[in-house]
Amino acid sequence: MALVVVGALLFLAGAALYVLPGPGFPVLVLGLAALTIGFFMLTALRRR
Repeated sequence: MALVVVGALLFLAGAALYVLPGPGFPVLVLGLAALTIGFFMLTALRRR
């Protein structure tokens, strides 16, 4: 659950930095990756 929250925050921060001038793309990609992995981990844990 914590990885989903961190991924969502990183994704939102990366999206804001992507719109504003700055290096937002790496943060956007990291946030999206953490969010996706977090969702996969949550679904894998709920199946047990």
